[in-house]
Amino acid sequence: MGLAFEDAGGGTGLVFSVASGTKRAYFGAGRCSWYPQNNATAATLASDKYFTNVILERAGVPTLGGDYFFLHERHRAHRPEGHEIEDALAYFRRLGATAFVKPLTGSRGDFAQGVSGEAALIGYIREVSRYYDSILIQPAISGLEYRIFLLDDEVLYAARKYPPFVLGDGVHTIHDLLIAHNMALRARGLSPALVSPERNSSLDVVLPEGERWEIPGRMNLSAGGVMTIEGPASDVAPALARKAVRALGLRAAAVDLFTNINEEPDATAVIEVNSNPSIRLLEECNRPDLILKIWRHGFSAMGLL
Repeated sequence: MGLAFEDAGGGTGLVFSVASGTKRAYFGAGRCSWYPQNNATAATLASDKYFTNVILERAGVPTLGGDYFFLHERHRAHRPEGHEIEDALAYFRRLGATAFVKPLTGSRGDFAQGVSGEAALIGYIREVSRYYDSILIQPAISGLEYRIFLLDDEVLYAARKYPPFVLGDGVHTIHDLLIAHNMALRARGLSPALVSPERNSSLDVVLPEGERWEIPGRMNLSAGGVMTIEGPASDVAPALARKAVRALGLRAAAVDLFTNINEEPDATAVIEVNSNPSIRLLEECNRPDLILKIWRHGFSAMGLL
């Protein structure tokens, strides 16, 4: 693209710049936004799952709903009533004591999981409160999960999400394979995969070499999930994704959706909107053409091209 790259972090790659002949722009790793075409307000709103739901619902975009709850007493004087731990338990009971719960501002699928039973929710809150200050509790909904990546109104790609799995080697039990899987997750700063009690009886089985054993729940690539470049059968999902990105004011975003909710082909709802999505899938699928398109869009927005 005729631009210069310069590492500014002592060889770590944590801080770097991209420059044209007349202008230089800096980028950072970790929580830094990789998409300069998104303004800070839009990106910050999208990082809060409750804010996102409120804005999308007002724009007529169906979401999974839910409500937010705080896990610590700190700052209680600055927030409205009805969002403390005791309120979370009452809301959970209204959902039939089964829900999908995740940190309000979490990412990469960290601590995103189904919870059944009040004791399980109390245990979840005790654990997640060590790392986060708030959670979103939503009805447990199932369907086909997709990610749709947009640049402005253009769908760059759509991908189907599949659950993580452990792969049999003919030697180790599922339990042993799960221990290794969870150790890898913890090393990447993610919560471990959990197995429902009704599946515990199968953990002592030794899988034949090459056989998969799926881990239900979160399907994020970071958590071991699988994604394939594959679009939904209906046009409803891309239309909703466009509407969601417009409502939030984003120019680059990945919209995660459920389609076929309750096996109804056109029943679609937005799970969340990611204003800082990874390009790891495109690297794994060997699609440098799409990566370059994303870069060109961002560099052009900054006036580097």
